[in-house]
Amino acid sequence: MADHTDRAVADDHTGEDADEFDPDERHAGEGATADDEPPTLGDLLDELDAYQESLTDTERRERISEIIETATEVEEPAVFGRTIVGFDRADLMEATLGALLFGIPMMVEGGTQEVGAFVASHPVFLVGTLGFAVAMAIGILYVADFQDVRVRNPILGIVPRRLVGVVGVSLLLSLAMSTAWGRVDWAEPWLAFCICVVAFVPMVIGAALGDILPGS
Repeated sequence: MADHTDRAVADDHTGEDADEFDPDERHAGEGATADDEPPTLGDLLDELDAYQESLTDTERRERISEIIETATEVEEPAVFGRTIVGFDRADLMEATLGALLFGIPMMVEGGTQEVGAFVASHPVFLVGTLGFAVAMAIGILYVADFQDVRVRNPILGIVPRRLVGVVGVSLLLSLAMSTAWGRVDWAEPWLAFCICVVAFVPMVIGAALGDILPGS
């Protein structure tokens, strides 16, 4: 009778999602890490992401997605080491403020025009300058580990929205401010663009820092 009951229960749950986390694996290494740093929100998100991947039921996956969204909105008291997910209007404004703080000095500094004229005559250095600026933004956001920055819903499945926002707002501000403040003359578009690129370098660094340091 017991065998028939066990089979019936097993049949009733056929096709349901199984918890693919082995309890022994979950707690494996706890003794070795007990004296280490306590788990963070990032650790929780890692486990939730892994659990979501193990599910095949659409409704359960959606429910876990909602839990993940709620977890990302939890306020963490620390300034550094926080978990950052998504890129919204508040993040865009923080990036804009950072770009302005680092960019305004470049607008009033005559050296910006001199460096711009130099790179205008050396296109290889211009490419290097752009590459350096983008690399710095990537380094601050994703490598330096100021915060635990998570990539969610990247553009085309590859490009992080945060990176696009930080680089985009910095480049637009550089073009707009350089033009509005008379720092460039678009009668010479190549030279004007090169000057804007020079101003763009500190602005994108400021935008990246301004975006992640508040930890939103």
